[in-house]
Amino acid sequence: MNQTDLLAAADQYLDEQWPAMVDDIAQLCAIPSFAEPDRAAPGAPFGPGPQAALSEALAIAGRLGFATACDEGYIGTADLRGSSDAQLGIIGHVDVVPAGEGWHFQPYDVSLKDGWLVGRGVVDDKGPSVVALHAMRCLADALARTGEPLPYSVRFIVGANEETGMADVAHYRRNNDDSLFLFTPDAEFPVSYGEKGVFQAQLKSAPLGAANIIAIEGGMAVNAVPGQAMARVRTDDGSLPSTDQVKVTWEESGIARLEATGRAAHASDPSQGSNAIAHLVAYLLDHDLPSADERAFLELDQQLLDCTDGSGLGLAASDDDFGALTAVGSTIKLHDGCLVQGIDVRFPTTTTAASLKLALAARLSPVGSSVETLHTMAPYLVEPDTAPIQALLSAYDAATGSHAEPFTMAGATYARQFSAAAGFGPEMPAAERPDWAGTMHGPDEAVSADQLKMAFKAYVLGLYGLEQLTPEQLGANG
Repeated sequence: MNQTDLLAAADQYLDEQWPAMVDDIAQLCAIPSFAEPDRAAPGAPFGPGPQAALSEALAIAGRLGFATACDEGYIGTADLRGSSDAQLGIIGHVDVVPAGEGWHFQPYDVSLKDGWLVGRGVVDDKGPSVVALHAMRCLADALARTGEPLPYSVRFIVGANEETGMADVAHYRRNNDDSLFLFTPDAEFPVSYGEKGVFQAQLKSAPLGAANIIAIEGGMAVNAVPGQAMARVRTDDGSLPSTDQVKVTWEESGIARLEATGRAAHASDPSQGSNAIAHLVAYLLDHDLPSADERAFLELDQQLLDCTDGSGLGLAASDDDFGALTAVGSTIKLHDGCLVQGIDVRFPTTTTAASLKLALAARLSPVGSSVETLHTMAPYLVEPDTAPIQALLSAYDAATGSHAEPFTMAGATYARQFSAAAGFGPEMPAAERPDWAGTMHGPDEAVSADQLKMAFKAYVLGLYGLEQLTPEQLGANG
């Protein structure tokens, strides 16, 4: 088949199956599948939500005619048999970050508005995963009609722990060989050939002596710009004003409640958000509300919060492929008498997680504060001119009528966990979107139906393009 014939087959499939695809997305998004480690159990290592979503995704794949299997609740597979056991792969995930506050739609009940789907997971990554599963079905049906063989088998890998550590993939790779090449529909278009390193940590203050902050909390996940933050503080200043970012109410005499509002976004692109913790900490300091012990830590914290390039705490770095480092203060809490600030750093090849930790420790130790590493991943980078990258790029160009270039990204996807892989849509950050349409990890997460339909076509074409490559070409990224 050629690309023109495949595009016609994809259009026909969309005409017939789009309502069913939307129903599949809605069924999957109805499950609040954020990780709950404290509720882990045999068969549900990441908690009941991810396990339920994994089961539902495999049920969808089964209805599409694929052979499915689940490995102890860690990860699932859906296989399309080709002419050989050699295998291409697609990997998506069905776990999500918690809904958080600020929604104008029901987060777990997919809404349709003005050609957009709204709900937690519609773009990260339940919607794209469903679309890619249907793309496998479409390609298989199109080739069956012509009698053309499918040279390689195709495996869709269903992850359940992408947002909080990727232990699912670690489990999978211990028990399975890698595909010759795979892509993840959990990125941006056109094609990502590299991902920044990830350093996630907690900055912890010295034990607080005299304290004015009774409670403080903000952020729902370490990998997201926080949209909400709150503090309760003791103060004799009865004239504290509310501002555009911080609302002040009085719970009782001498105790003020401060509620800060920002705009949530993924930590990989802090320019898309407005950090509510930054607004809250600035207010506390500007109005002289912290005690001396609290101020010592919060002044350092403000240097992190106010500079998303990391320069405030000596973390700045850049390179030609990835550009500048980003740093986000993503969560905050009061724990065991200490202030604890979560941090997410996306870094290029010119620094390392170890160097970042040393730089933070050098700034924190003079005031008795410390840094604890939570999670790290090294940068992932392959050559953009290899055959698989170019095959996916050709598919995107044919589906959109454009001519695009591959790129690197700051997000951390499953691609970095495999020997030969790439990120392949469906996000398009530069595309116009309504003011009410939120982004992934934020409230009112939304994706346009047209974007998902275009992604479907790109996935059909991309899979076919990969099927035409030799094993040596497919492994060229390794």
